[in-house]
Amino acid sequence: MKLNKKATALLLGLTLGLSGTAFAADGADSFSDVPQGHWAYDALDYLAKDGVIDGMGDGTFQGNRTMTRYEMASIVAKAMQKGGLGVGDQAVLEKLEKEYGTELAALKNQVNQNTKDINDLKNGVGRFSFDGMVRVQYDHDKDEHTNELDPQNRRFYFNLNGAYKVNDHWKAKFQIEKNTTYEHNAHSQYNRNETGLPETYTGYKGWSGHDGNIQRIWVEGYNPHSGAWISIGRAWRGLGAQNMFLGIETDGVQAGVPIPGTHLTGSAFYMTQATGDWDVPNWYGVGTWGNIGHNVGINLAYAKSGQKDKTPAFDNAYVLSGWWNVVKNVEFKVDYTKTNANVRNHGIFYRLNYRNTDLSKPGSYQLYTRYIYKGENGHINGDDEWNSIPSVNGGLKGWFFGVKYVPWQNIEWETLYAHEKTISDSDWSRNLFRTQMDFHF
Repeated sequence: MKLNKKATALLLGLTLGLSGTAFAADGADSFSDVPQGHWAYDALDYLAKDGVIDGMGDGTFQGNRTMTRYEMASIVAKAMQKGGLGVGDQAVLEKLEKEYGTELAALKNQVNQNTKDINDLKNGVGRFSFDGMVRVQYDHDKDEHTNELDPQNRRFYFNLNGAYKVNDHWKAKFQIEKNTTYEHNAHSQYNRNETGLPETYTGYKGWSGHDGNIQRIWVEGYNPHSGAWISIGRAWRGLGAQNMFLGIETDGVQAGVPIPGTHLTGSAFYMTQATGDWDVPNWYGVGTWGNIGHNVGINLAYAKSGQKDKTPAFDNAYVLSGWWNVVKNVEFKVDYTKTNANVRNHGIFYRLNYRNTDLSKPGSYQLYTRYIYKGENGHINGDDEWNSIPSVNGGLKGWFFGVKYVPWQNIEWETLYAHEKTISDSDWSRNLFRTQMDFHF
């Protein structure tokens, strides 16, 4: 090994310095101040001039301030991480490493502990996920015969969904909703008379209050090997392609598994009443959904009530749903629902979509039209879609025309017009104009 003259002289000085006891490493006093005249300053100065170290980060050794052994060890540790050092630089660094062995070991332990703490923090934070939206909405909801306006859907709405990853198979979830009308003194829930016409206010009822508290709590399990899943607790659940058969908050359990050899999922469920006006307290049944062709899919479900008597008018029901991508950018959906009630025991719901919105792509849009025929006893408790398709006595039918547009990323604007009236002989009808903006996060 061939060293230059400067390195040789420095190593000789280091050897003499290390043979003394005045500045030797002492585990009992590892972090005491080190005098400016310590031999290691010559070594550090040599390595600095050779470009191996950078002092305290600003090109100096902090002037004439006394440097602690811990600080000197930190500089040595940084230099040890560099590769491609010359023979002389390496030899000097090895001497310094021996001198500051105790401090370097302490530094290493501290770095390892800090790394562990950071990873633990990342893993803990990474287990949480949140998403939701804020909505501003305006309705012009006019009864054609009384000329009265229903103010209940001129609202602000907030929705927050949270999930915590318990492990690779289970997640715990919750949902918070806050629903506030613009009219502070107005109520949001109406009594409807026998024709379905809004008659008197009863005060704000809503799903589990919609008061900003945690409304729904449930857990979801998933097996990545078999694809089987299960949902247990209070959650919003739907059946049918457009949730016109069932679309409501329920307590209960639902499980599913992929059907081998197909693109379908098989499902079983047991659900009890959670909130709202659902008169039948529990339903159980089976369903399946998925693609059955390149551009065709189905969504089927059968449900039976646990009640012995027929309340409200039936104890079993089913839905046959399908969708078909007719041509590029054109999708057709249909749901047919049927119960064993004696009157107004079916429903049919058509929807034709042109294009789709994408929240990540400003300028994307969708045009749609719908026809709704909702028999009073033709569903379990279908989604009323913010009272645009309410359950009224006598049943409901009508046409919808709407447009969705993404003006900016993660913001969707929807405007629709609907003309609806009762299926029965009642003369109630309504014209609904709605516009709303959803801010997703």
